[in-house]
Formats: sequence, structure tokens, C-alpha cells
Amino acid sequence: MGFEKAIIIDGRDHLIGRLASAIAKTILSGQRVVVVRCEQLNISGGFYRNKLKYLDFLRKRCNVNPKRGPFHFRAPSRILWRTVRGMVPHKTKRGEEALNRLKAFEGIPAPYDKMKRMVVPAALRVVRLKPRRKFTVVGKLSSEVGWKYGEIISTLEEKRKAKAKVFYEHKRRIQKCRREAEADKADQLKSVNATLAALGH
Repeated sequence: MGFEKAIIIDGRDHLIGRLASAIAKTILSGQRVVVVRCEQLNISGGFYRNKLKYLDFLRKRCNVNPKRGPFHFRAPSRILWRTVRGMVPHKTKRGEEALNRLKAFEGIPAPYDKMKRMVVPAALRVVRLKPRRKFTVVGKLSSEVGWKYGEIISTLEEKRKAKAKVFYEHKRRIQKCRREAEADKADQLKSVNATLAALGH
């Protein structure tokens, strides 16, 4: 199977661990992956429980000099990146190059908003979690532990959706006009279509 330029994955309503394992296998095989809308990724378990886990993680630091690490990323895109890093042999050249093939973003920035986005069915929350189970949205968790850009991202997403709606309505109008034109000229084009059909078009 040939590689595509980049697979763009819409992170909305995916479980972070299951998505990360699929991404890790893909980037190790040599494929580029871009994940958008990381702020809408999910973690199984209630919000309070996950917040306590993250606060416990924040306590883990180098006692001599905390600047040495471990580094506690607050942004959803970096939380996903760190999760994938744990599934890749990142201290080897192969693993390092694999991680360079991964890009993760909050929201859907400029070049990717006009590209086809995909989902990973094996990592979708609705497929993997029972309906009554609790889950946590990564963006909300990040905002609680120090990520400052949640409101900005939601504003930008509203603007993007408004532009996309206008574009879609315009596209539907053009398609409708085309169908009507084809219906009007169906009798005139009958002989042409028959010739084209005979030629295999």
C-alpha cells in the first residue's frame, strides 16, 4: 500500500490512548499523520478522577532542579503527542523520525480545514465505551490545569464553522443548478450520451 501525503484525523470524540496506539503504528510504518481538534479528545473515567490523576502527575519532578524535567504539558495537542511518544522507541533514530511525522493541533488550522478528515473507528468513544460510562474531555481538563487558550480556540472554531456553512450552502446551490440544467437539456443530450456510453464513458 502506497503512502498518502498525510492522513488528517479529526480527534473529536476519540479515546486518547486507543487513538495514540493507532497513530504510533502508523507513523512507525513511515506515514505522516496530522491530528486536529485535540481539545475534543476523550479520556475514559470521570472528570474529577482524571483531574486528581493529572495533579498527581504534576507533583512528579526533579527535586534538585525542576527545569530538568519531567515536563508537564498542559495543551491537549502536547498531551496527545506525549501519549504517542510513550508508544514509540523515541530514543532511537527510527523512533525520533517517526515522531517527526506526527503533527497535532487544537482546532483546525488553515491548510487542514479544507482537506478531507478521517476518524479511527477502533478508537471512537461511542464504539468503545458503554453508554452509561463517564468520560472526560481533554480540553476541559487542560483548562483546569493551566492551559489558557480554550476560549480562543472555541471562538476560532465558531468562525471556521460559519465559513464552512456558507461554503457548503453555495456548493449545494451550484449542484442543484447543475442537476436542473442537465434535466432541461436531457432530450438534446440523449444522442451525445449514447455515443459516449458506446465509447465506455
